[in-house]
Amino acid sequence: MTRKTDVLIIGAGQAGLAMSHSLSVRGIDHVILDRGAVGQRWRAERWASLHLLTPNWMTRLPGWHYRGNDPGGFMHKDEVVGMLNRYARSFSAPVEEFSGVESVCRTPEGFNVRTKSGDWTARSVVIATGACDRPAVPGFARDVASDIAQVTTATYVHPGQLDPGGVLVVGASATGVQLADEIHQSGRPVTLAAGAHVRLPRRYRGRDILEWLDRCGVLSEARDPSVPSDRALTQPSLQLVGSSPPRDIDLMTLAKLGVTVTGRLRGIDGANARFDDNLQTDVLAAETRRERTLARIDNFIRTTGAAALPAERAALLSLPNSADTRGLDLRASGIRTIVWATGFRRTYPWLQVPVLDASGEITQSGGITECPGLYTLGLPFMRRRNSTFIDGVGQDAIEISAEIARHLDGNSRAAA
Repeated sequence: MTRKTDVLIIGAGQAGLAMSHSLSVRGIDHVILDRGAVGQRWRAERWASLHLLTPNWMTRLPGWHYRGNDPGGFMHKDEVVGMLNRYARSFSAPVEEFSGVESVCRTPEGFNVRTKSGDWTARSVVIATGACDRPAVPGFARDVASDIAQVTTATYVHPGQLDPGGVLVVGASATGVQLADEIHQSGRPVTLAAGAHVRLPRRYRGRDILEWLDRCGVLSEARDPSVPSDRALTQPSLQLVGSSPPRDIDLMTLAKLGVTVTGRLRGIDGANARFDDNLQTDVLAAETRRERTLARIDNFIRTTGAAALPAERAALLSLPNSADTRGLDLRASGIRTIVWATGFRRTYPWLQVPVLDASGEITQSGGITECPGLYTLGLPFMRRRNSTFIDGVGQDAIEISAEIARHLDGNSRAAA
């Protein structure tokens, strides 16, 4: 039997639940479908020690905010799962767990959605499967020698699962630097292949850096329409770690600990790795971004009179332990494992609606696709800088729910 609803939401993470709450407030009938349980990716595709980069007080969703006794702390991934489940129960979110979507097709009346637990029809569909779908491993990974293990951030859990010996971590955004640090602390020699990155202090002038960015309006800035989608989807994340006590993590701190830092990895032939001679250029570019961001905070403090400690600057002058950028013999260097921290791509093998571009990404503007009634939520920089943050996806959900309401109302009038 085919079931019917007005809106189907695909994904029961923070994005899908935020949309569910927003639709509930509007009285719009809907159902959330998920291939697993609520917060499935937080349960199964995150490393064991992961904490949020945002302080607890920034954990805000429509109709919900953090009420615990550690607002300045950083929630562990298991706590995020518990929080999402409590949030879903707080408004009786209509979640159909373990209902993996097998196909989404357009029909004259809207959409037909086939799942592992049955078929649905709906007048609108929201794809809220998030930004972390398929690890973006480069094509040359297939050329790596078979005796060198390869792990992605979707399968890495803890250092104990890795083969004995050195580790090459590829990618220096938040995930890459955190894993390089954790694996190094386990006693393994680590080489980190860095590329473009954004370095910021964890705390600045007496407050968490994200509190300043929140107060300045940086995080909620609307996306510049002139920024191409491919650039928005590949913005490097901040080099931050959520820890108690708060601490900085960047290329300099890792190098001081003994991590070897190289430029961007360009290819591997067997056990021979090739790197770009770009490390110093990327470091200087990161310093420019850092100074521009801190200057914006300084100006906010000056113009608003916000309470703050005196400004301090810690310049990154040089990087010790930098590898020979002409190449590296992984076997001779004792490297037995590669950890790919190179980000993610989205994949929609079940989406049978012509809205995908040549790279397989959904063509959309602010979450609105070219197919009437089909929307996205939770993609990087979709509407604003914090569109992928737990703290930012809620506003996107509220705005897109208004678009959905207009779409449904328009369809109802047309049918009448």
